[in-house]
Amino acid sequence: MQQKGAIQIIEWEDLDKRKFYSLGVFMTLTTRATVYPTSLIRTRLQVQKGKALYSGTFDAFFKILRAEGVQGLYRGFMVNTFTLVSGQAYITTYELVRKYVSHYSPSNTVKSVVAGGAASLVAQTITVPIDVVSQQLMMQGQGEHLTRFKVKPKMMLATTKNKPTFGQTRDITVQIFAADGFRGFYRGYVASLLTYIPNSALWWPFYHFYAEQLSLMAPSEWPHLFLQALAGPMAAATASTITNPMDVVRARVQVEGRSSVIGTFKQLLAEEGVRGLTKGLSARIISSTPTSLLIVVGYETLKRLSLRSDLINSRHW
Repeated sequence: MQQKGAIQIIEWEDLDKRKFYSLGVFMTLTTRATVYPTSLIRTRLQVQKGKALYSGTFDAFFKILRAEGVQGLYRGFMVNTFTLVSGQAYITTYELVRKYVSHYSPSNTVKSVVAGGAASLVAQTITVPIDVVSQQLMMQGQGEHLTRFKVKPKMMLATTKNKPTFGQTRDITVQIFAADGFRGFYRGYVASLLTYIPNSALWWPFYHFYAEQLSLMAPSEWPHLFLQALAGPMAAATASTITNPMDVVRARVQVEGRSSVIGTFKQLLAEEGVRGLTKGLSARIISSTPTSLLIVVGYETLKRLSLRSDLINSRHW
């Protein structure tokens, strides 16, 4: 176990892997269910032209709630739960790469940057096809005129009657394959990598940096987990602000069926100026704040609960 300032970092070799994975699945699912509505709102805000449909995050929330009900905020959630696989792949890659890099550099920042970027590369390769389908489902209802694919009316009716169905997912999947083939499920893959690899590579070092600075300023009796919980959202807000322009481009590429990242970027600037690059930023920060809080508290607690039995009595928090 290494120590960064006053904050101890639990490393891969300190963990009981069976506990780590079994508890990790529950943590990931809980986190995704909590923040999914803000992800849906962010996608609709990023894809709309100007303020044609919603004027902002809260306006979108209330309009969707009034017109589509609570279920409208969870369109595409069922298929999105398959990203549990990518979540486990992410944390495994992060911890293993971090351990590997430690043989070459003792710097926590270097380990965090390299491991965070590598973890995002692996996770996005699994996640993008799921995101392509779930984002098309997110746009149904009020935002369906902004997407190429539309759910059949009878399937929309089934949803409005609160009947769980995978018919919409199947319908959208068939339409994507018919229009674009297998490549259609990886539309926006490059844009996703350009968004999430930097975001992940930035989040981890910023997280450790903020946690270290808070530990130096806070009274010694403050719990480490509390300081880490504060550091997570701060790191998320920083990373989200830096990478948001590419996230807007990614959303448009995937939803509108574009093939050129550079062309989409230029068109966005031409149509909406520099302000277009900030679309959905507030929703993204609102989404990333509780996400980061849950991830940090959940992940750090998960690692504490997953400590090898021979280390439990020797660790004090």
